[in-house]
Amino acid sequence: MTPIRHVAGKAIPFGAKNVDTDIIIPAHWLKTITREGMGRGAFEVLRKDPDNLFDNPEYKGAPILIAGDNFGCGSSREHAAWALLDLGITCVIAPSFSDIFASNAFKNGILTVVLPQDQVDRLLEVAQTDPVDIDLESQTVTTPFQDRFPFEIDPFRKHCLLEGLDEVGLTLAENDVISAYERRAAGELSFLSGKVERAA
Repeated sequence: MTPIRHVAGKAIPFGAKNVDTDIIIPAHWLKTITREGMGRGAFEVLRKDPDNLFDNPEYKGAPILIAGDNFGCGSSREHAAWALLDLGITCVIAPSFSDIFASNAFKNGILTVVLPQDQVDRLLEVAQTDPVDIDLESQTVTTPFQDRFPFEIDPFRKHCLLEGLDEVGLTLAENDVISAYERRAAGELSFLSGKVERAA
Protein backbone atom coordinates (compact mmCIF):
# COMPACT_ATOMS: atom_id res chain seq x y z
CA MET A 1 0.00 0.00 0.00
CA THR A 2 1.33 3.44 -0.86
CA PRO A 3 1.94 5.63 2.22
CA ILE A 4 -0.16 8.78 2.53
CA ARG A 5 1.30 11.82 4.25
CA HIS A 6 0.23 14.72 2.10
CA VAL A 7 -2.45 14.93 -0.60
CA ALA A 8 -2.68 18.14 -2.58
CA GLY A 9 -4.10 19.29 -5.87
CA LYS A 10 -7.37 19.69 -7.67
CA ALA A 11 -10.41 18.38 -5.85
CA ILE A 12 -13.57 17.21 -7.61
CA PRO A 13 -16.41 19.34 -6.14
CA PHE A 14 -18.99 16.56 -6.26
CA GLY A 15 -21.01 17.28 -3.12
CA ALA A 16 -23.85 14.80 -3.72
CA LYS A 17 -25.43 13.23 -0.61
CA ASN A 18 -26.26 9.56 0.01
CA VAL A 19 -24.08 8.31 -2.84
CA ASP A 20 -24.21 4.54 -2.53
CA THR A 21 -21.68 1.98 -3.69
CA ASP A 22 -23.85 1.09 -6.68
CA ILE A 23 -23.39 4.65 -7.93
CA ILE A 24 -19.65 4.51 -7.21
CA ILE A 25 -19.28 1.22 -9.12
CA PRO A 26 -22.30 -0.52 -10.74
CA ALA A 27 -22.95 -4.19 -9.98
CA HIS A 28 -21.99 -5.49 -13.43
CA TRP A 29 -18.38 -4.42 -12.71
CA LEU A 30 -18.21 -6.80 -9.75
CA LYS A 31 -17.48 -9.80 -11.97
CA THR A 32 -13.87 -8.76 -12.45
CA ILE A 33 -11.12 -10.44 -10.43
CA THR A 34 -8.61 -7.63 -10.83
CA ARG A 35 -8.56 -4.09 -9.50
CA GLU A 36 -7.00 -2.67 -12.65
CA GLY A 37 -9.33 -0.80 -14.94
CA MET A 38 -12.06 -0.36 -12.32
CA GLY A 39 -11.82 3.41 -12.73
CA ARG A 40 -13.50 3.09 -16.11
CA GLY A 41 -16.66 2.00 -14.32
CA ALA A 42 -16.47 4.54 -11.49
CA PHE A 43 -19.62 6.69 -11.41
CA GLU A 44 -20.62 5.13 -14.75
CA VAL A 45 -24.26 6.21 -14.52
CA LEU A 46 -23.32 9.82 -13.77
CA ARG A 47 -20.70 9.87 -16.51
CA LYS A 48 -23.37 9.27 -19.13
CA ASP A 49 -24.02 13.00 -18.79
CA PRO A 50 -21.46 14.68 -21.08
CA ASP A 51 -21.15 17.56 -18.59
CA ASN A 52 -20.22 15.33 -15.64
CA LEU A 53 -17.39 16.38 -13.32
CA PHE A 54 -15.50 13.09 -13.54
CA ASP A 55 -14.69 13.49 -17.24
CA ASN A 56 -14.18 17.25 -17.08
CA PRO A 57 -10.58 17.96 -18.23
CA GLU A 58 -10.33 20.59 -15.50
CA TYR A 59 -10.41 17.84 -12.86
CA LYS A 60 -8.41 15.21 -14.71
CA GLY A 61 -6.08 13.40 -12.32
CA ALA A 62 -7.60 15.06 -9.24
CA PRO A 63 -6.55 13.08 -6.15
CA ILE A 64 -9.32 14.47 -3.93
CA LEU A 65 -13.08 13.99 -4.05
CA ILE A 66 -15.35 16.27 -2.03
CA ALA A 67 -18.64 14.50 -1.40
CA GLY A 68 -21.87 14.95 0.53
CA ASP A 69 -23.23 13.35 3.67
CA ASN A 70 -23.39 9.54 4.02
CA PHE A 71 -20.94 8.80 1.21
CA GLY A 72 -20.48 5.11 0.37
CA CYS A 73 -23.78 3.87 1.82
CA GLY A 74 -25.48 0.75 0.45
CA SER A 75 -23.81 -2.59 -0.12
CA SER A 76 -20.42 -3.48 1.31
CA ARG A 77 -18.60 -3.94 -2.01
CA GLU A 78 -14.86 -3.33 -1.70
CA HIS A 79 -14.87 -2.65 -5.44
CA ALA A 80 -16.02 0.90 -4.62
CA ALA A 81 -12.65 1.64 -3.03
CA TRP A 82 -10.83 -0.10 -5.90
CA ALA A 83 -12.70 2.04 -8.45
CA LEU A 84 -11.86 5.28 -6.66
CA LEU A 85 -8.18 4.35 -6.43
CA ASP A 86 -8.06 3.40 -10.10
CA LEU A 87 -9.67 6.76 -10.88
CA GLY A 88 -6.73 8.38 -9.06
CA ILE A 89 -8.58 9.41 -5.90
CA THR A 90 -6.62 8.92 -2.66
CA CYS A 91 -8.67 11.15 -0.36
CA VAL A 92 -12.41 11.69 0.06
CA ILE A 93 -13.76 14.55 2.16
CA ALA A 94 -17.37 14.43 3.36
CA PRO A 95 -19.53 15.24 6.41
CA SER A 96 -19.99 11.49 7.03
CA PHE A 97 -19.28 8.08 5.54
CA SER A 98 -20.84 4.65 5.68
CA ASP A 99 -18.86 2.65 8.25
CA ILE A 100 -18.24 -0.24 5.85
CA PHE A 101 -17.10 2.05 3.05
CA ALA A 102 -14.77 3.93 5.41
CA SER A 103 -13.27 0.61 6.52
CA ASN A 104 -12.80 -0.61 2.94
CA ALA A 105 -11.30 2.73 1.93
CA PHE A 106 -8.81 2.60 4.81
CA LYS A 107 -7.79 -0.99 4.03
CA ASN A 108 -7.08 0.04 0.44
CA GLY A 109 -5.11 3.18 1.27
CA ILE A 110 -7.75 5.88 0.82
CA LEU A 111 -7.90 8.64 3.44
CA THR A 112 -11.45 9.57 4.46
CA VAL A 113 -11.73 13.00 6.08
CA VAL A 114 -14.85 13.94 8.04
CA LEU A 115 -15.57 17.67 8.28
CA PRO A 116 -18.69 19.64 9.25
CA GLN A 117 -21.06 20.53 6.42
CA ASP A 118 -20.18 24.24 6.45
CA GLN A 119 -16.48 23.42 5.98
CA VAL A 120 -17.29 20.96 3.20
CA ASP A 121 -19.40 23.66 1.55
CA ARG A 122 -16.44 26.03 1.70
CA LEU A 123 -14.15 23.41 0.12
CA LEU A 124 -16.72 22.78 -2.62
CA GLU A 125 -16.55 26.48 -3.40
CA VAL A 126 -12.73 26.65 -3.36
CA ALA A 127 -12.34 23.48 -5.45
CA GLN A 128 -14.06 25.11 -8.40
CA THR A 129 -11.03 27.34 -8.95
CA ASP A 130 -8.18 26.41 -6.61
CA PRO A 131 -6.38 23.39 -5.13
CA VAL A 132 -6.97 21.82 -1.72
CA ASP A 133 -4.24 20.54 0.60
CA ILE A 134 -4.56 17.69 3.12
CA ASP A 135 -1.78 17.00 5.61
CA LEU A 136 -2.33 13.71 7.43
CA GLU A 137 0.48 14.22 9.94
CA SER A 138 -0.97 17.51 11.22
CA GLN A 139 -4.55 16.37 10.45
CA THR A 140 -5.50 19.55 8.63
CA VAL A 141 -7.17 20.56 5.38
CA THR A 142 -6.06 23.92 4.03
CA THR A 143 -6.70 26.16 1.02
CA PRO A 144 -4.78 29.03 -0.62
CA PHE A 145 -7.23 31.40 1.14
CA GLN A 146 -6.00 30.66 4.69
CA ASP A 147 -8.83 28.22 5.41
CA ARG A 148 -7.56 25.69 7.95
CA PHE A 149 -9.82 22.83 8.95
CA PRO A 150 -8.59 20.24 11.52
CA PHE A 151 -9.96 16.71 11.33
CA GLU A 152 -9.96 13.65 13.60
CA ILE A 153 -8.70 10.21 12.64
CA ASP A 154 -8.27 6.97 14.57
CA PRO A 155 -4.58 6.79 15.65
CA PHE A 156 -4.19 3.21 14.38
CA ARG A 157 -5.59 4.10 10.96
CA LYS A 158 -3.38 7.18 10.84
CA HIS A 159 -0.30 5.07 11.60
CA CYS A 160 -1.18 2.50 8.92
CA LEU A 161 -1.85 5.14 6.26
CA LEU A 162 1.32 7.07 7.07
CA GLU A 163 3.40 3.89 6.87
CA GLY A 164 1.54 2.31 3.95
CA LEU A 165 0.60 -0.77 5.99
CA ASP A 166 -2.33 -2.95 5.01
CA GLU A 167 -3.24 -6.13 6.93
CA VAL A 168 -0.52 -8.12 5.16
CA GLY A 169 2.02 -5.39 5.85
CA LEU A 170 1.08 -5.32 9.54
CA THR A 171 1.61 -9.08 9.75
CA LEU A 172 4.96 -8.93 7.94
CA ALA A 173 6.11 -6.21 10.33
CA GLU A 174 5.94 -8.85 13.07
CA ASN A 175 7.94 -11.39 11.05
CA ASP A 176 10.74 -11.67 13.63
CA VAL A 177 8.29 -12.36 16.45
CA ILE A 178 6.35 -14.89 14.35
CA SER A 179 9.55 -16.69 13.29
CA ALA A 180 10.79 -16.87 16.90
CA TYR A 181 7.47 -18.37 18.00
CA GLU A 182 7.51 -20.95 15.19
CA ARG A 183 11.05 -22.03 16.12
CA ARG A 184 10.05 -22.38 19.78
CA ALA A 185 6.83 -24.19 18.90
CA ALA A 186 8.69 -26.66 16.67
CA GLY A 187 10.58 -27.88 19.74
CA GLU A 188 7.94 -27.56 22.45
CA LEU A 189 4.90 -28.55 20.38
CA SER A 190 6.37 -31.05 17.96
CA PHE A 191 3.01 -32.79 17.57
CA LEU A 192 1.85 -29.78 15.52
CA SER A 193 4.22 -30.76 12.72
CA GLY A 194 2.02 -33.75 11.86
CA LYS A 195 4.94 -36.14 12.10
CA VAL A 196 4.18 -39.31 14.03
CA GLU A 197 6.96 -40.65 16.23
CA ARG A 198 7.00 -44.42 16.14
CA ALA A 199 7.83 -46.35 19.27
CA ALA A 200 11.05 -48.35 19.11
